[in-house]
Amino acid sequence: MPAFAYDALAADGGTRTGTIEADSPGAAQAALEAAGLLPTRIAARHAAGAGGPRVPRVQVLAFTRSLGGLLASGVPLSRALTVIEQEAAHPGARAAWSDVHARVRDGSSLADALAAQGALFAPVFIAMVRAGEAGGFLAEVLGQIADYLERSRELGGRVLTALVYPCLLAVIAGGVVCFLLVWFIPRFATLFASFHQELPLLTQGIQAFSTALTRHGWLVALALGGAALGVHQALQRPWGAAFADRLLLRLPGIGAVRSGLARTRFCRMLGTLLRAGVPLLPALTVARATVGSRELEQALVEAGERIRQGGTLTAALAALPGSVSLLPPAARESLGVAEASGRLAEELLRQADAGERDLDRRLRTLVALAEPLLLLLMAALVGTIVVGMLLPIFDLWSAIK
Repeated sequence: MPAFAYDALAADGGTRTGTIEADSPGAAQAALEAAGLLPTRIAARHAAGAGGPRVPRVQVLAFTRSLGGLLASGVPLSRALTVIEQEAAHPGARAAWSDVHARVRDGSSLADALAAQGALFAPVFIAMVRAGEAGGFLAEVLGQIADYLERSRELGGRVLTALVYPCLLAVIAGGVVCFLLVWFIPRFATLFASFHQELPLLTQGIQAFSTALTRHGWLVALALGGAALGVHQALQRPWGAAFADRLLLRLPGIGAVRSGLARTRFCRMLGTLLRAGVPLLPALTVARATVGSRELEQALVEAGERIRQGGTLTAALAALPGSVSLLPPAARESLGVAEASGRLAEELLRQADAGERDLDRRLRTLVALAEPLLLLLMAALVGTIVVGMLLPIFDLWSAIK
């Protein structure tokens, strides 16, 4: 029987990882849900990509948008899947849609057919489709999922675009410094040796570092690789991931962007689920898996307990500690009014739109600050090396005069 690796949320708010044997990803998800776990990732234990050509996320978005549009037009599900399968240009996507169609023809629900595709469709996606099938509003749910995927893709694209230039500057700075240390400085070593005088401390330090890099560069690379591997292994542990999560949330600038991204994802997903007719508590359970922060997920578990005891969503979010607050006070006030008047889903989606605009503004500000700081750091490193190499020459000139 195939084995599947999984990550899941427990009822106490903690995370669970492990493997489970099942006939299919859908059966694995059903078994985990029966055990009281909400899976956030289910993947076959074989190597990534062994199951066939990788299907790009843009193909999943196109599938969702097309299927929702065809169903909204009154096209039967089987016929709609046939049309999408025939129109698919990507070989991996065509194979996946063909398998989904075959399973639906054999009597499976659409949610089970999608779950059988492994990690191609997220558990949140499948849960929303299952709710849409049960409530008779599958076309509307698919349209809302497509909107959510498109917004998430655009937001992720803006984040990556904002990071490109700072990362490029960092790479250039590292390359220039390595060039100076490996090629430029060793050529001064013979000249300095002919001075027969003690070199300044700065020059000695730069030369020592250059010598270590040129003679024992493989050891430096091995040490850096080992450190990177150690950090990676630590981040795979619950304590390491929790520490990194807390650190990132509290870093100036980066913490605001990370919390803003979590807030936007949470509001977008919760508003989409509520508008699709999913009850608040199940919707909150699914939405908290999208925030991308263990600390915030745990805080939302506590908020869910307050709602279960009869509280409102606004009151539950307001009771969260200030360090993990998802919504600012003004947003909570607007949410409270909307919740009292029955417009909670619309207000959450409105706040998601406002959060995206705020996040975009924060990213531009952060990049605008990072660029001169990186340039200043690059100039300081290069300037320090150049000054360190010129100091002995200045000392020798002074002695000659």
